[in-house]
Amino acid sequence: MESVITKRKPILIAVCGKGGVGKTSISALIIKILAEKADRRILAIDADPAVGLATALGFRGERTVNDIRNDLIASIEKGESENRQALLAALDYEVLAALEERENGAFLAIGRPEKEGCYCKVNAMLRDIIESVARNFDYVVIDGEAGIEQVNRRVLSTVTHLLLVSDASAKGLKVIETIGAVAGQAVHYEKAGLLLNRIRSEEEKNRLSLPPAIPLLGWVPEEDNIRDADIAGRNLMEISYCPAIEAVRAAITGFID
Repeated sequence: MESVITKRKPILIAVCGKGGVGKTSISALIIKILAEKADRRILAIDADPAVGLATALGFRGERTVNDIRNDLIASIEKGESENRQALLAALDYEVLAALEERENGAFLAIGRPEKEGCYCKVNAMLRDIIESVARNFDYVVIDGEAGIEQVNRRVLSTVTHLLLVSDASAKGLKVIETIGAVAGQAVHYEKAGLLLNRIRSEEEKNRLSLPPAIPLLGWVPEEDNIRDADIAGRNLMEISYCPAIEAVRAAITGFID
Protein backbone atom coordinates (compact mmCIF):
# COMPACT_ATOMS: atom_id res chain seq x y z
CA MET A 1 0.00 0.00 0.00
CA GLU A 2 1.44 3.34 -1.02
CA SER A 3 -0.10 5.63 1.56
CA VAL A 4 2.14 6.73 4.41
CA ILE A 5 1.24 5.22 7.77
CA THR A 6 2.35 7.01 10.92
CA LYS A 7 2.39 5.74 14.50
CA ARG A 8 0.21 8.59 15.73
CA LYS A 9 -3.15 7.48 17.07
CA PRO A 10 -5.91 9.84 15.91
CA ILE A 11 -8.99 10.76 17.91
CA LEU A 12 -11.92 9.22 16.00
CA ILE A 13 -15.22 11.01 16.64
CA ALA A 14 -18.47 9.50 15.37
CA VAL A 15 -21.42 11.91 15.36
CA CYS A 16 -24.70 9.98 15.42
CA GLY A 17 -28.39 10.55 16.09
CA LYS A 18 -31.85 10.61 14.54
CA GLY A 19 -32.15 12.06 11.05
CA GLY A 20 -32.94 15.76 10.98
CA VAL A 21 -31.54 16.73 14.39
CA GLY A 22 -28.60 18.64 12.92
CA LYS A 23 -25.77 16.08 13.02
CA THR A 24 -24.18 17.49 9.88
CA SER A 25 -24.15 21.06 11.18
CA ILE A 26 -22.70 19.92 14.50
CA SER A 27 -20.05 17.86 12.68
CA ALA A 28 -19.12 20.89 10.55
CA LEU A 29 -18.86 23.17 13.59
CA ILE A 30 -16.64 20.64 15.40
CA ILE A 31 -14.36 20.48 12.35
CA LYS A 32 -14.30 24.30 12.15
CA ILE A 33 -13.27 24.54 15.82
CA LEU A 34 -10.60 21.83 15.57
CA ALA A 35 -9.17 23.40 12.40
CA GLU A 36 -8.52 26.71 14.16
CA LYS A 37 -5.14 25.34 15.27
CA ALA A 38 -2.93 25.12 12.20
CA ASP A 39 -0.83 22.29 13.65
CA ARG A 40 -3.85 19.98 13.84
CA ARG A 41 -4.79 17.83 10.86
CA ILE A 42 -8.48 16.96 10.55
CA LEU A 43 -10.12 14.37 8.32
CA ALA A 44 -13.86 14.80 7.76
CA ILE A 45 -15.64 11.60 6.74
CA ASP A 46 -19.21 11.84 5.47
CA ALA A 47 -20.85 8.49 6.18
CA ASP A 48 -24.36 9.79 5.49
CA PRO A 49 -25.65 8.81 2.01
CA ALA A 50 -26.95 12.36 1.48
CA VAL A 51 -23.35 13.68 1.54
CA GLY A 52 -24.48 16.92 3.21
CA LEU A 53 -21.19 17.43 5.03
CA ALA A 54 -19.44 18.31 1.76
CA THR A 55 -21.72 21.34 1.31
CA ALA A 56 -21.42 22.35 4.96
CA LEU A 57 -17.61 22.36 4.67
CA GLY A 58 -17.30 23.75 1.15
CA PHE A 59 -15.98 20.57 -0.50
CA ARG A 60 -17.22 19.05 -3.76
CA GLY A 61 -17.75 15.44 -2.65
CA GLU A 62 -17.83 14.26 -6.26
CA ARG A 63 -16.35 10.76 -5.91
CA THR A 64 -17.27 8.53 -3.00
CA VAL A 65 -15.79 5.37 -1.54
CA ASN A 66 -18.88 3.50 -2.68
CA ASP A 67 -18.26 4.71 -6.27
CA ILE A 68 -14.77 3.22 -5.99
CA ARG A 69 -16.16 -0.01 -4.57
CA ASN A 70 -18.77 -0.38 -7.32
CA ASP A 71 -16.25 0.31 -10.09
CA LEU A 72 -13.87 -2.28 -8.70
CA ILE A 73 -16.60 -4.89 -8.25
CA ALA A 74 -17.66 -4.30 -11.85
CA SER A 75 -14.09 -4.96 -13.02
CA ILE A 76 -13.92 -8.12 -10.88
CA GLU A 77 -17.18 -9.39 -12.34
CA LYS A 78 -15.76 -8.82 -15.83
CA GLY A 79 -12.73 -10.89 -14.84
CA GLU A 80 -10.36 -7.93 -15.14
CA SER A 81 -8.77 -8.24 -11.70
CA GLU A 82 -8.75 -10.84 -8.93
CA ASN A 83 -5.17 -10.57 -7.60
CA ARG A 84 -5.20 -9.25 -4.01
CA GLN A 85 -2.14 -7.05 -4.43
CA ALA A 86 -3.54 -5.54 -7.62
CA LEU A 87 -6.88 -4.91 -5.90
CA LEU A 88 -5.18 -3.36 -2.89
CA ALA A 89 -3.04 -1.07 -5.02
CA ALA A 90 -6.04 0.00 -7.09
CA LEU A 91 -8.18 0.70 -4.02
CA ASP A 92 -5.39 2.59 -2.27
CA TYR A 93 -4.80 4.81 -5.29
CA GLU A 94 -8.51 5.51 -5.81
CA VAL A 95 -9.19 6.36 -2.15
CA LEU A 96 -6.24 8.75 -2.02
CA ALA A 97 -7.39 10.34 -5.29
CA ALA A 98 -10.91 10.80 -3.86
CA LEU A 99 -9.53 12.57 -0.78
CA GLU A 100 -10.11 16.33 -1.08
CA GLU A 101 -7.53 18.38 0.83
CA ARG A 102 -7.56 22.01 1.94
CA GLU A 103 -5.13 23.69 4.34
CA ASN A 104 -4.99 21.45 7.44
CA GLY A 105 -8.13 19.48 6.58
CA ALA A 106 -9.32 16.80 4.19
CA PHE A 107 -12.67 15.32 3.19
CA LEU A 108 -13.78 11.83 2.19
CA ALA A 109 -17.34 10.77 1.34
CA ILE A 110 -18.45 7.16 1.87
CA GLY A 111 -21.57 7.39 -0.28
CA ARG A 112 -24.67 5.23 -0.39
CA PRO A 113 -24.87 1.84 1.32
CA GLU A 114 -23.53 -1.18 -0.57
CA LYS A 115 -25.73 -2.89 -3.13
CA GLU A 116 -26.96 -6.40 -2.52
CA GLY A 117 -24.28 -9.02 -2.82
CA CYS A 118 -21.42 -9.39 -0.38
CA TYR A 119 -17.91 -8.53 -1.50
CA CYS A 120 -16.41 -8.91 1.95
CA LYS A 121 -12.82 -8.87 0.69
CA VAL A 122 -13.28 -5.55 -1.06
CA ASN A 123 -15.16 -4.07 1.92
CA ALA A 124 -12.49 -5.16 4.38
CA MET A 125 -9.67 -3.78 2.23
CA LEU A 126 -11.47 -0.46 1.83
CA ARG A 127 -11.90 -0.16 5.58
CA ASP A 128 -8.21 -0.97 6.12
CA ILE A 129 -7.19 1.69 3.60
CA ILE A 130 -9.45 4.32 5.21
CA GLU A 131 -7.92 3.46 8.59
CA SER A 132 -4.40 3.82 7.18
CA VAL A 133 -5.32 7.23 5.75
CA ALA A 134 -6.89 8.25 9.09
CA ARG A 135 -3.61 7.60 10.91
CA ASN A 136 -2.12 10.60 9.16
CA PHE A 137 -4.54 12.93 10.96
CA ASP A 138 -4.91 14.13 14.54
CA TYR A 139 -8.71 14.08 14.44
CA VAL A 140 -11.23 12.19 12.33
CA VAL A 141 -14.82 13.44 12.49
CA ILE A 142 -17.43 11.08 11.04
CA ASP A 143 -20.88 12.43 10.19
CA GLY A 144 -22.88 9.21 10.51
CA GLU A 145 -26.34 7.86 9.86
CA ALA A 146 -28.81 7.24 12.65
CA GLY A 147 -27.14 4.00 13.67
CA ILE A 148 -23.58 3.25 14.73
CA GLU A 149 -23.21 -0.14 13.04
CA GLN A 150 -22.40 1.34 9.62
CA VAL A 151 -19.48 3.27 11.12
CA ASN A 152 -17.51 0.22 12.21
CA ARG A 153 -18.81 -1.93 9.34
CA ARG A 154 -18.15 0.48 6.48
CA VAL A 155 -15.74 3.13 7.74
CA LEU A 156 -13.55 2.36 10.77
CA SER A 157 -13.30 -0.71 12.96
CA THR A 158 -13.36 1.39 16.13
CA VAL A 159 -14.14 4.94 17.23
CA THR A 160 -12.64 6.62 20.29
CA HIS A 161 -15.41 9.15 20.92
CA LEU A 162 -19.14 8.67 20.33
CA LEU A 163 -21.00 11.98 20.16
CA LEU A 164 -24.78 11.53 20.19
CA VAL A 165 -26.83 14.48 18.95
CA SER A 166 -30.53 15.09 19.57
CA ASP A 167 -33.00 17.92 19.40
CA ALA A 168 -35.73 18.40 22.02
CA SER A 169 -38.08 15.83 20.46
CA ALA A 170 -39.01 12.67 22.32
CA LYS A 171 -38.23 10.67 19.16
CA GLY A 172 -34.76 12.13 18.90
CA LEU A 173 -33.96 11.34 22.52
CA LYS A 174 -35.37 7.82 22.17
CA VAL A 175 -33.07 7.17 19.20
CA ILE A 176 -30.13 8.42 21.28
CA GLU A 177 -31.02 6.04 24.09
CA THR A 178 -31.26 3.13 21.64
CA ILE A 179 -27.97 3.96 19.91
CA GLY A 180 -26.27 4.29 23.28
CA ALA A 181 -27.51 0.87 24.39
CA VAL A 182 -26.53 -0.86 21.14
CA ALA A 183 -23.17 0.90 20.87
CA GLY A 184 -22.29 -0.05 24.42
CA GLN A 185 -22.42 -3.70 23.38
CA ALA A 186 -21.17 -3.57 19.80
CA VAL A 187 -18.69 -0.69 19.57
CA HIS A 188 -15.49 -0.10 21.49
CA TYR A 189 -15.05 3.55 22.39
CA GLU A 190 -13.33 5.52 25.14
CA LYS A 191 -15.96 8.22 25.70
CA ALA A 192 -19.59 8.87 24.87
CA GLY A 193 -21.61 12.03 25.37
CA LEU A 194 -24.90 13.71 24.47
CA LEU A 195 -25.11 17.12 22.82
CA LEU A 196 -28.56 18.72 22.58
CA ASN A 197 -29.14 20.83 19.48
CA ARG A 198 -31.62 23.58 18.56
CA ILE A 199 -32.65 24.23 22.16
CA ARG A 200 -34.52 27.47 22.80
CA SER A 201 -33.64 28.04 26.45
CA GLU A 202 -32.18 26.55 29.62
CA GLU A 203 -35.75 26.11 30.82
CA GLU A 204 -36.58 23.99 27.77
CA LYS A 205 -33.48 21.86 28.32
CA ASN A 206 -34.45 21.28 31.97
CA ARG A 207 -37.88 19.96 30.95
CA LEU A 208 -36.42 17.18 28.81
CA SER A 209 -36.25 13.56 29.91
CA LEU A 210 -32.64 12.70 29.09
CA PRO A 211 -31.13 9.19 28.89
CA PRO A 212 -29.50 8.74 32.32
CA ALA A 213 -26.66 6.53 31.06
CA ILE A 214 -25.27 9.12 28.61
CA PRO A 215 -23.44 12.17 30.04
CA LEU A 216 -24.83 15.50 28.87
CA LEU A 217 -22.05 17.62 27.36
CA GLY A 218 -24.14 20.72 26.76
CA TRP A 219 -26.76 22.29 24.54
CA VAL A 220 -26.62 24.35 21.37
CA PRO A 221 -29.13 27.19 20.96
CA GLU A 222 -31.41 27.41 17.97
CA GLU A 223 -30.27 30.43 15.96
CA ASP A 224 -30.82 32.00 12.57
CA ASN A 225 -27.15 32.08 11.46
CA ILE A 226 -26.89 28.29 11.30
CA ARG A 227 -30.47 27.78 10.13
CA ASP A 228 -30.11 30.26 7.26
CA ALA A 229 -26.78 28.73 6.20
CA ASP A 230 -28.36 25.26 6.19
CA ILE A 231 -31.30 26.44 4.08
CA ALA A 232 -29.05 28.23 1.60
CA GLY A 233 -26.47 25.43 1.49
CA ARG A 234 -23.68 27.79 2.57
CA ASN A 235 -20.29 26.79 3.87
CA LEU A 236 -20.41 26.79 7.69
CA MET A 237 -16.62 27.20 7.81
CA GLU A 238 -17.15 30.83 6.72
CA ILE A 239 -19.40 31.74 9.66
CA SER A 240 -17.54 33.86 12.21
CA TYR A 241 -18.70 34.21 15.81
CA CYS A 242 -22.12 32.99 16.83
CA PRO A 243 -23.54 31.49 20.04
CA ALA A 244 -23.90 28.03 18.45
CA ILE A 245 -20.18 27.82 17.71
CA GLU A 246 -19.27 28.82 21.25
CA ALA A 247 -21.76 26.30 22.66
CA VAL A 248 -20.22 23.50 20.60
CA ARG A 249 -16.74 24.64 21.66
CA ALA A 250 -17.71 24.53 25.34
CA ALA A 251 -19.32 21.09 24.91
CA ILE A 252 -16.33 19.39 23.26
CA THR A 253 -13.71 21.01 25.50
CA GLY A 254 -12.68 18.28 27.89
CA PHE A 255 -14.60 15.66 25.94
CA ILE A 256 -12.32 15.51 22.91
CA ASP A 257 -9.09 17.16 24.09
